[in-house]
Amino acid sequence: MHPILARGGRLALYLAVWALGGILLAALLGGTGGLGWTWSLAVAMPLTLTYSFFCLSSWYVSRSMPLAATGAVRLTATALTAAVMSSAAWLVLARGWIDVLARRGAGFDASTTFQRVDALMFGFGVLLYLLSLAVSHLVGSFEQSRETERRALEVQVLGREAELRLLRAQIDPHFLFNSLNSISALTASDPAAARRMCLLLAEFLRESLALGPADRIPVARELKLAARFLDIERVRFGERLAVEVGPHDAGACLVPPLLLQPLVENAVTHGIAHLLAGGTIRITLSRTASALSIVVENPCERDRPRGTGSGVGLANVRLRLRALYGTDARMSAAEHEGVWRVEMSVPITNH
Repeated sequence: MHPILARGGRLALYLAVWALGGILLAALLGGTGGLGWTWSLAVAMPLTLTYSFFCLSSWYVSRSMPLAATGAVRLTATALTAAVMSSAAWLVLARGWIDVLARRGAGFDASTTFQRVDALMFGFGVLLYLLSLAVSHLVGSFEQSRETERRALEVQVLGREAELRLLRAQIDPHFLFNSLNSISALTASDPAAARRMCLLLAEFLRESLALGPADRIPVARELKLAARFLDIERVRFGERLAVEVGPHDAGACLVPPLLLQPLVENAVTHGIAHLLAGGTIRITLSRTASALSIVVENPCERDRPRGTGSGVGLANVRLRLRALYGTDARMSAAEHEGVWRVEMSVPITNH
């Protein structure tokens, strides 16, 4: 169906615009045809509104001849042919309508009046049709541009989702690799601890799988997942590993799932694991009106080999933040006086 006919509001606006054209034609007929203003309107207004439906065909003509794919010669010839044919048909209708008005006592001779105005109406009809065709091409180009933008946006969104799925998928193998190595090491020295670690690992994976495809989870749940992970590591490190979570009021804020897990894993693997006395991992959360700040701190060996950096964990988190928030999120990581500090800020999200 024609887009103008699809909605009553569009059709009403369309006819209102054409009514202005009818007033213009009436003024021209009054000057050329010698008709009074009343009879000029009686001739022009019905004919113009009827011709508006003739000109709806310009939409289909423009669809069959896209500007980008049609040569100038063909485009011009087709436009002029359609305009001439439509105006000629309109002229036949005008001759009949003028004759009807003359028979009803309009006070003018139908043949004489038509001879005065036929050239004017024919030219006016051609001009109106070409104008309708130009508007149809303009609207079509605008819609095509919007469709192109919509498809580009869909491709961008699909690409971002694929990137996020890939980044999230990297977390589990990396974490499992480290956990299974730890279980393997404990099997010979402490079978009971290895079994307990297996059970905790299973519980952590169960809760991770329960997240499903969720893009955001409450930060309180994210802290609980981080605590589950640290329980697993505490089997291996015992009292060498301590955890402190500062008081906060950010539990309702939403964050990407498993955002903290790589950070606390990095704190254990590259921090606590290299210290004979162990240390405390501190997680601090704070919020402003627009942003949530998360800080993870852990002691580290100052003289450790610099090759034992943060690995893929921090890089993964940076990429996820960039894909989700763009420049609205930031993250920094640095060592100061034997303390490794990772700080990130994300926009506040509650839905």
